[in-house]
Amino acid sequence: RGSVPARTPQRISACQVSAMLSLVVSSLALSLPRRAVLSTAFGTALAIRPASATGDLIVGGSPIKGDESIMTPKAHGTSAAPVQGNLRWNVDVENADRITNYNRRFAEFGGYWKQTDFLKEVSRTEPTTFYDSVTGKPLFRAPIGRSMDEFLAESNLHGWPSFRDQEVVWENTRVLKDGETVSVTGTHLGHNLPDRAGNRYCINLVSIAGRPGGAPQ
Repeated sequence: RGSVPARTPQRISACQVSAMLSLVVSSLALSLPRRAVLSTAFGTALAIRPASATGDLIVGGSPIKGDESIMTPKAHGTSAAPVQGNLRWNVDVENADRITNYNRRFAEFGGYWKQTDFLKEVSRTEPTTFYDSVTGKPLFRAPIGRSMDEFLAESNLHGWPSFRDQEVVWENTRVLKDGETVSVTGTHLGHNLPDRAGNRYCINLVSIAGRPGGAPQ
């Protein structure tokens, strides 16, 4: 692109138009009651999502880093309590508690998520919200900006449910310096393993199989 001629100061370049649109989108984002990141010709933009039973859930945006203080010992490992006793998709509760609350490095075995009831029960037409197995707080919502087939294909390729930045509920999720992905209350979720497409959060299904709002232990 050439520089703007001095004789036509009113001319606006394509880059300036794009920047102005970004500012408008950012301003609108402050007033949206519900939003998600969607792919557009101008990169990523915010759009209103219809109200649902999940309430006003903000999904996507820039990753938020956390520090080691999140994972300090608490009443039950790194969490204040055990995982819920009636986790979704028939995941193994004992294994979930061990991986989620007493672990920083290891994961459920690759492909475990396919041996649960997840594929039988998950919606193929609407995004699914994934909740913390301890607190029941929303952590991810997928798929967003892609189809369910694409989400499942990527998860199958890598061996674990794989989420992108636009599918993370950053209010409740943090990424530590070494890539460990955790909840703000101290549950271990998995790790960020970036690829050419960007950040990819490789997450244990047992850690995000909670029921909304928590449940009796």
